[in-house]
Amino acid sequence: MLKEHAKLMAMFQQAGEVIGRKKLQKMIYIAKKMNFPFYERFNFHFFGPYSEELTLRVEELCNLGFISEVKEKKSGYYQYRYTLTDEGMKFLSLYERDLPQLDGFVEKMNGQSSRFLELVSTVLYFDHLSKEEVKEKVFTLKEKQNYSEEEVEEAYTYIEELKRKCRI
Repeated sequence: MLKEHAKLMAMFQQAGEVIGRKKLQKMIYIAKKMNFPFYERFNFHFFGPYSEELTLRVEELCNLGFISEVKEKKSGYYQYRYTLTDEGMKFLSLYERDLPQLDGFVEKMNGQSSRFLELVSTVLYFDHLSKEEVKEKVFTLKEKQNYSEEEVEEAYTYIEELKRKCRI
């Protein structure tokens, strides 16, 4: 019943703490695109790929007491911090999960800014297009983010590093 929940909890266990709902969405989307077994459906949204299923799953995990969500006021907006609780750790120790060890993959993503992960996930969302078409999408859809050519190239390099790490 909670198989997909357990996969998400395992990600939190390996990340330690994830700061920001947007960052969480992007991390799961990128992991999914790197062939980790996350099955939430994503659609393109204002901040890039977004999954309502993932939002609901996180809410359920918070309600069950397996994930802690702390809301902090930051200059003009709220930021959320997520960690696996002791109850969540106990649950995972009893649950047979079919999530491969992410061996530094999650930590590597968690060390990036939400803004950069938004760019990476947007590039991956349009990976069926040519590089020039992807750049056009980024510069059009993400105009307010003001991404540079260099940042887009950085995103492509980062994706290649992740693929090598995942051996896909």
